[in-house]
Amino acid sequence: MKRKFMGIAMATLMGIGALTGCATTTVEDEGGSSNGSESGNTAEEKSESSETSLTGNGDKTLHVFLYMQEHEKKAYEELVKKFVDENKDEIKEVVFEITTQDEYNQKMIANMTANDMPDVFYVGPSAVRSYVDNGYIMALDDYIDKDTMNSVWGTTQEIYRYDGKNVGKGSLYALPKDLSCFAFAYNKDLFDAAGVEYPNPEKPYTYDEFKEVCKKLTIDKNGDGEIDQWGVANADQFGMTPYLFSNGVKFLNDDMTKVNVANNKQLKEALTFYTDLTKDGLTPSVEQDTALGGYQRWLDGQVAFYACGTWDVAAFMDKSTFPYNWDLCGWPVGPSGDGKSHTWMGSVGYCVSANSKNPELAAKLISKLSTDEEGQKAVSGITTGNSIQLPNITSLAYGEFKDSVKNGKVPYASNVDVIFGYFDGNDHYKASLQETDYTYNAEWFTPFWSGVFNIKNGDISVDDYLKQVEPTMQEALDEAIELQNSATK
Repeated sequence: MKRKFMGIAMATLMGIGALTGCATTTVEDEGGSSNGSESGNTAEEKSESSETSLTGNGDKTLHVFLYMQEHEKKAYEELVKKFVDENKDEIKEVVFEITTQDEYNQKMIANMTANDMPDVFYVGPSAVRSYVDNGYIMALDDYIDKDTMNSVWGTTQEIYRYDGKNVGKGSLYALPKDLSCFAFAYNKDLFDAAGVEYPNPEKPYTYDEFKEVCKKLTIDKNGDGEIDQWGVANADQFGMTPYLFSNGVKFLNDDMTKVNVANNKQLKEALTFYTDLTKDGLTPSVEQDTALGGYQRWLDGQVAFYACGTWDVAAFMDKSTFPYNWDLCGWPVGPSGDGKSHTWMGSVGYCVSANSKNPELAAKLISKLSTDEEGQKAVSGITTGNSIQLPNITSLAYGEFKDSVKNGKVPYASNVDVIFGYFDGNDHYKASLQETDYTYNAEWFTPFWSGVFNIKNGDISVDDYLKQVEPTMQEALDEAIELQNSATK
């Protein structure tokens, strides 16, 4: 019997927005910005919901419910239109509903409570287990061609599999919308104006080097005694962890049952560096960040460095949105790490409701959105000139996509190899899934990032903060483990 939904709402929804082609929040408890940090890299998060009805001559219906940014919505709506046209003798109607991430979460809770699920919706890696355990999504093994799955990024072949105990094994439950990562972006115009040399994509900054560069780029431009250009802006929810990971930080023990922050030397070192950037005035203060978030300050040319997801590139290449020259570099490397710049990768996947009346048609649609070569050429910009993600098909990503970037057919940051370096894991870069993707939900991490602003404000020391937050994190992790055990019994 299915668990009462409100008791597992966080467990099921936490995994859908860890790192996707949209914002990075999930439900309000995780995505709130009480510390002034933004919910994600999007200037379009307030766009209204839309619902498009596409009709054919058949007798089958599908309801597709997703969240996307405006420029993503246009691209994917075209793919759905093509799908309906290609299957018009089978399809009566496809309702393509797109909304903001906050509204998506609210509506999905209502749908789950009422047991009235769309045919196609999202699942994130950390939510696969709870979605399967609670009977919301179906296995795709009988509907998806194995050769097609073997063509996509290896990470996405694993993170949507589940055998009833472990993620990464067993049946396939979703196809990737994308595989993404956060690189670091820098405003070349601000570097030029300050006479500072551009970052070397083959040699990421050390912590100390990065701090010195940020000092040179933190400027009172109008001479009124107030800083109005900063070296960097950081959002604690998603822009903090690359600094920490690049110093070898892990929050949990190897079997992910115990939180380890209070006596974690690498974490203390990295968190001190991170929060000192604000204390030293190299980032906007918490109060200033509350007034205007880092993403908007980046768009306004007020900060030299900011996080750049693969989904952000199209917006940053649009001169009407970002009228500056920019490029990609790596996150700074900490003294106690492995010498590489680390970031986190993430994905969100298309799944099919276990109660869909037309599962074969729904699976065919998500294949169109995820693994169709022409579709991937469109969303990556190869045929449209507007890249909203890297192709899911690896041969296309390393081949025609990179060639199109090189010859200028796809507008992109020239240092695109930084992203591929993170995905590949080379001598300078490495990306990996977050520990939250391996636990039953991500709630245990929320207390950590949501209170970091208190360190920045000088209200608590790093040592005291880590001691204070560890029991709360452990309690949330224990609850997640209990949820997992209950659901799998």
